[in-house]
Amino acid sequence: MDKQSGYTWKLGMFVTVGLLLFIVAIYFIGKQKNLFGSTFHITSQFKTVSGLEVGNNVRFSGINIGTVEEIRLINDSSVVVSMVIKDDVREFIKTDARASIGSDGLMGDKVLTISPGVKSTKVVENNGAIASINGIEMQDLMKSVKKSVDNAAVITDELAIFSHSMNNGNGALARLVRDDKMANSVSNTLSNLESGTKGFSQNMEAAKSNFLLRGYYKKKEKQKEKKQEEIKEKKEEEQKKAEKAKEEKAQEDKEKAEKQKEEDAKKAEAEKAKK
Repeated sequence: MDKQSGYTWKLGMFVTVGLLLFIVAIYFIGKQKNLFGSTFHITSQFKTVSGLEVGNNVRFSGINIGTVEEIRLINDSSVVVSMVIKDDVREFIKTDARASIGSDGLMGDKVLTISPGVKSTKVVENNGAIASINGIEMQDLMKSVKKSVDNAAVITDELAIFSHSMNNGNGALARLVRDDKMANSVSNTLSNLESGTKGFSQNMEAAKSNFLLRGYYKKKEKQKEKKQEEIKEKKEEEQKKAEKAKEEKAQEDKEKAEKQKEEDAKKAEAEKAKK
């Protein structure tokens, strides 16, 4: 009899603990799915939901504020997503808010994200609709990566062909790099150009001493000196004007100070006379 009572007591405890765990689980699941709090509903229309499922989280500014309640296919290019959201965040969601679909991490579940509006000050209504932003599809991203890899492969092949041509080709650039005679020829050409430039400068100096061209060059030098003198005179004139303006300002400040001093003396005498 005592043994049967012990089994009954253990069974009762097991059932009680199981019921408590079940109630706690229902509470947390209901809280996560907004089954117990005050909520409101909004919708958004997408071209594709990118694997979004009913029950996925809805986020606003990085915070979970609701869940996806329904996904309804309208036609071959339009899908309406209904969301149930906590009523206490409704005041922050304006009519110009935008909905987009992303991933929770690199390979995580899909998440519907609501971005705050910028211009509107009107709060979205219950059963209202907000605009959507098309997200970046993984397929499009992989196409872009594939295109970049293909371009890199083409560039690598072209570099290999260019390198082979440089090592084995007979073109001018390849000969310049590989052939010492060609390099010496280019160096001699540059040296000749430098010598020619130096000789031209010497010829110009000699021409200045020629009696036929001496007058021309002297005239040029006189014009240059005259221009320099004019610039020098202009600078001196501007400097004199600045000094004169400075002296006039100093004299004016001195007169003002003396006048102020006289006025202060008169005021002092007047106050002394009153006393």
